Amino acid sequence: MALDINSLETSFDVIAPRGDEVVEEFYDRIFTAAPALRGLFPDDMTHQRTVVLSALVLIRKSLRNFDRIVPTLRSLGARHVGYGAQPEHYPVVGAALIESMAHVAGAAWRPEYTSAWGDAWGVLVAEMVAGADEAVAQEQEQRLAA
Repeated sequence: MALDINSLETSFDVIAPRGDEVVEEFYDRIFTAAPALRGLFPDDMTHQRTVVLSALVLIRKSLRNFDRIVPTLRSLGARHVGYGAQPEHYPVVGAALIESMAHVAGAAWRPEYTSAWGDAWGVLVAEMVAGADEAVAQEQEQRLAA
């Protein structure tokens, strides 16, 4: 699938100056939509918010060379297994992210941005799930070998 890089970059640049607000809104939306997910996160979300904002910046910088971040996404997916993330959590998180960006951007947000981020989220999650699957398979192999 070809991503709409221009819409992704433009929309990100609209919300970037308000990144902290986007991330705050993002977590509010996740925990409202799926309160059970709150237990997967630390009580103090300060560091977590910084990590997410850094990840979004990395994605923005890597859109034109996506292959560069595939190993990072797979590693991230593998780590999320240890946090208790499940495949069914990703759609909730993706919707919360896109809705948060749209909310913060306000009138500057365009319908094509929502579509572009939905497509991008699908690609990002596919890599993260691949990394999670690899981690689970390796763990099973190690258990069988022991």
